[in-house]
Amino acid sequence: MTAVVQQAGAPATQRMGFLERLHAPERPVLVFDGATGTSLQQMDLSADDFGGAALEGCNEQLVFTRPDAVQAVHRLFLEAGCDVIETDTFGAASIVLAEYGLEDQAFAINKRAAELACACAAEYSSPAKPRFVAGSIGPTTKLPTLGHINFDTMRDSFQEQAEGLIAGDVDLLIVETCQDVLQIKAALQGIEAAFSASGQRRPLMVSVTMETTGTMLVGSDIAAVVSILEPFPIDVLGLNCATGPEQMKEHIRYLSEHSPFVVSCIPNAGLPENVGGVAHYRLTPLELKLQLMHFVNDLGVQVIGGCCGTTPAHIAALSELSADLQPRQRAVRRPEQRLERPAFQYEPAAASIYGVTPYHQDNSFLIIGERLNASGSRKVRDLLNAEDWDGLVAVARGQVKENAHVLDVNVDYVGRDGERDMRELVSRLVTNVNLPLMLDSTEWQKMEAGLKVAGGKCLLNSTNYEDGDERFFKVLELARRYGAAVVIGTIDEEGMARTTDRKFAIAQRAYRDALEFGIPAHEIFYDPLALPISTGIEEDRLNGAATVEAIRRIRTDLPGVHVVLGVSNISFGLSPAARITLNSVFLHQCCVAGMDAAIISPAKILPLIKISEDHQQVCRDLIADARRFDGDVCTYDPLTTLSTLFEGVSAREARDAGPQLADLEVEKRLTQHIIDGERIGLEASLNEALAQYPPLQIINTFLLDGMKVVGELFGSGQMQLPFVLQSAETMKFAVAFLEPYMERLEGESSAKAKFLIATVKGDVHDIGKNLVDIILTNNGYEVVNLGIKQSVEAIIEAQKLHQADCIAMSGLLVKSTAFMKDNLQAFNEAGIQVPVILGGAALTPRFVNKDCRSVYRGQVIYGRDAFADLRFMDALVEAKKQNNWSDAEGFSGEIPPGLGLERAEDSADDATAAAPASADGAPATPTSPAAAAPNDNRSEAVPEEPAIQPPFLGSRVLDEQAIPLAEVFAYLDRNALFAGQWQLRKTQQQSRDDYEQMLAAKAEPVLQHWLQRCLEEQLLTPRVAYGYFPCGRHGNALVVFDPGAPERELGRFELPRQRGGNRYCVADFYRDLHDGRPTDVLPMQAVTMGEKATGFARELFGADRYTDYLYFHGLGVQMAEALAEWTHARIRRELGFSAEEPSALRDVLAQRYRGSRYSFGYPACPNVADSRPQLQWLEAGRIGLSMDASDQLEPEQSTTALVALHSQARYFSA
Repeated sequence: MTAVVQQAGAPATQRMGFLERLHAPERPVLVFDGATGTSLQQMDLSADDFGGAALEGCNEQLVFTRPDAVQAVHRLFLEAGCDVIETDTFGAASIVLAEYGLEDQAFAINKRAAELACACAAEYSSPAKPRFVAGSIGPTTKLPTLGHINFDTMRDSFQEQAEGLIAGDVDLLIVETCQDVLQIKAALQGIEAAFSASGQRRPLMVSVTMETTGTMLVGSDIAAVVSILEPFPIDVLGLNCATGPEQMKEHIRYLSEHSPFVVSCIPNAGLPENVGGVAHYRLTPLELKLQLMHFVNDLGVQVIGGCCGTTPAHIAALSELSADLQPRQRAVRRPEQRLERPAFQYEPAAASIYGVTPYHQDNSFLIIGERLNASGSRKVRDLLNAEDWDGLVAVARGQVKENAHVLDVNVDYVGRDGERDMRELVSRLVTNVNLPLMLDSTEWQKMEAGLKVAGGKCLLNSTNYEDGDERFFKVLELARRYGAAVVIGTIDEEGMARTTDRKFAIAQRAYRDALEFGIPAHEIFYDPLALPISTGIEEDRLNGAATVEAIRRIRTDLPGVHVVLGVSNISFGLSPAARITLNSVFLHQCCVAGMDAAIISPAKILPLIKISEDHQQVCRDLIADARRFDGDVCTYDPLTTLSTLFEGVSAREARDAGPQLADLEVEKRLTQHIIDGERIGLEASLNEALAQYPPLQIINTFLLDGMKVVGELFGSGQMQLPFVLQSAETMKFAVAFLEPYMERLEGESSAKAKFLIATVKGDVHDIGKNLVDIILTNNGYEVVNLGIKQSVEAIIEAQKLHQADCIAMSGLLVKSTAFMKDNLQAFNEAGIQVPVILGGAALTPRFVNKDCRSVYRGQVIYGRDAFADLRFMDALVEAKKQNNWSDAEGFSGEIPPGLGLERAEDSADDATAAAPASADGAPATPTSPAAAAPNDNRSEAVPEEPAIQPPFLGSRVLDEQAIPLAEVFAYLDRNALFAGQWQLRKTQQQSRDDYEQMLAAKAEPVLQHWLQRCLEEQLLTPRVAYGYFPCGRHGNALVVFDPGAPERELGRFELPRQRGGNRYCVADFYRDLHDGRPTDVLPMQAVTMGEKATGFARELFGADRYTDYLYFHGLGVQMAEALAEWTHARIRRELGFSAEEPSALRDVLAQRYRGSRYSFGYPACPNVADSRPQLQWLEAGRIGLSMDASDQLEPEQSTTALVALHSQARYFSA
């Protein structure tokens, strides 16, 4: 064992000068140099300086052709006072130098660059101010996650570069401007190989680049970066390039709060602007200094410097700053802790390339989806054999929808090339599925094949001692080299452990070995093996009890580790119905014992509330082997009893089984009536209760207890919204039944408190507001619902009239957030100080907690959903009873948990957004200077195509007589209706099959009922205005002309263009103007379901028919979308593209047709107000469709769109 550890450990020779300075008692701020490229450009170097025209622009070649120029740049920054200069090797990896034919010079260029920089640093270094040289390793021009290059080739290139830099005697290595997490892993592996080859180690710094989108180029957020890089022996982690410090602020804050490493920040001198075709950076040295001062003082940043656009003057300003400041104290890893890897403020987690999944899940265990497993699934084997990679990705996506946290990936299949299969499948999963992966194989070579294409942080399943130490440590080596967690099975040379003592003894041995090897406890998942207890074999009887007790001992005696289990193995061989019940009880016992992760299918699990106590007891007896004997004769065998109980019972019947209402005492029965939303028998139960309790006690105790459970089930994802509304209707029915029995004094209200709610000015969306009304009303509150588009004056007047205890404002649109903030200021002026709840899709917790709380003299609360509002109101009422509330100061003493008020200034709910969300859900950001830069050339990906030939010019109208409603129904997106509008979402406990069965049994009949009503009662009146208009592209504008006089311009739509990638702009999908005249045709459409639909929805809500309201309102919204699809298909047919028309709805919804359509308000055409001229040109007043002063379409169930028929037209975000 010692030899293994020594071989895997760091080489003996250590070079600690830079780290000694970094970790000195005074904790100095160390300053890196500025932009080498910018400085070299200012020297007016010619092609000859680079060694000829073929090498011009290869700055790295200058270390041989113009070493004086390179050293002159170094000296400029050293004179400015920097502590660290970087070598001129940013692009000196062989795979980059190959573009100049210099790949065979990689080692020599890096060595020479290091020698030049070291010579300069030595000239300026002193004991009081030592100077250091960082060997610069850039990202190359390849992104391995996207398949541009394989892992081994990239790793070897980085190793060669690092060896050259070490040979040139650099003080540290910096992997910088990283754009792909897999590229970082390749670089770190190459560097470690260089350390081993040279026998020398250098400090390691990694600097990633976060684009203006808020992620790395491949999409990784900063939390994913920390989780992925935490396992590696690096010393400094930070950001550089792409943006200025202002855009880096939230990322740096996250690093400060979560990274275990020293934090660095090396920004550009602001965002680049295009001035005369040259990138120009506006941030002055003083401005850069002031912004980084905050990072050092408040966020503990210890390494600063400058990237693009920063000059010696910028670095001089930062050097002045470093002399006067000491970074805020943070806990960081030191060199001697590399093997131990203390977590400090880091929360252990797995990660996809996009985001993190913490190992610890609140109110749950870590759910590891088991369906993508060739060993256990015939479907996966068939897909694998057919090499249907898309089909396998679809299986993975299905598990995402089933709420899996991690995906188990197993391609073990006899006769196939498992390493190739793992590589092919994982390379697709990492870019198509936003979940971390558990690479599952008995062969470590297959795991490594997956690790070489998985940029995220994986789990390796698994290792054990079955073949002795060799394989055990080989998997640990993979975990350390690639930064993964590891699953350890309780198996040793003697085989699978059955008893608690043997399971624990193996776990204890592995604990010691793993920690000594450098795998910390928080990355260890023990699998104590769930062996069957269903065989009837005597030695199997105690398998379950042994596993439960082993879990308890492992979690108690091996601190920091996790336990994972394949739960369903326990019931192998039983009938499906019996398996579901036993699995569920066993899962519960394992969780109580400390298990915090499970490889499981929700189809094989039930919540205990759905299992009768008798059945639970039989399962507990079976797990504990609580057989009863009379002498040698067994009088009670729980295995036999369980098998008998479920003889002839289907799995579906088992899932539907549970306690019956009639079996419960009246108090619990009333509560259960509310939970189940069951009105049958409710009157009899209420009459029975009235014989024992006063009506108010029945409401406030038994009925409200039921609504409380409903809220908890909804909050934990175990109950969907339609069933919540059924409970609310049942509650309202019960209260109405009891009201005649209640004595009420004149003017006295039995409500717990009064609540005033309104949708703000300019916003017509009311479904969220109305749900709040429903939930609070049926939880004992009096709700004053003002409706939609309410001005601040109306809200203030209503508050003065009703004297509500709390005001709530709702809004879906981004501009609604501005009205909310203005309204809060108006409340101050009106003397209103009651608490205000702000809710709606456009809001973020950070915007509410920071921007809005700062302007209001009272308390402002972020209303995530209706039950969050309820939790606050309950806490408010209780605090007022105890005299623990004042409108000015809020709660006195301890703040009730779960209200988002604990630390408003550091809201963890939205660590990256300081402003409300944009229309597409992304954080809204102010227009940057770069936005003004010219960027209006046609995308190279969208060449001009022949103009379309319209059947007519101008606009036409279709009314309900001309639109077969049955045809429109055919375009209805059921998934969007059921899961989106009706919120019938799959729960964690459901499998995909169970969910589909639930929809077929409950949702589809409701849909058919409402479709029939719509036809019979004409509740929906579909109408369409559409037409064809001459047009042409001019830059980023789409210019529209008069159909009757094509030389006359009607107007133009100014449209945004992507700044990177394909640089798409909607205007590119049309031909360019020719001499200012149109050369193409623009199809446009406007559709509505009519005012009758909006009015009928209001009637349902007013009649307290909450469930019907939800169903019909959602159907109306989705039918408007279906009508838009129907109209779009009509336009495609009229323009001659019938042959390309998909036959299946799923293909229509996946946009597998010619072209695309774009609605205003979405990222590609974000200006909602542009619908106004569109409606005017289409003469949409003829179909009753208009736009109000706040740019909202009326009626609500309406939509408009531009249509593009270009073959490359697709949805995109600009």
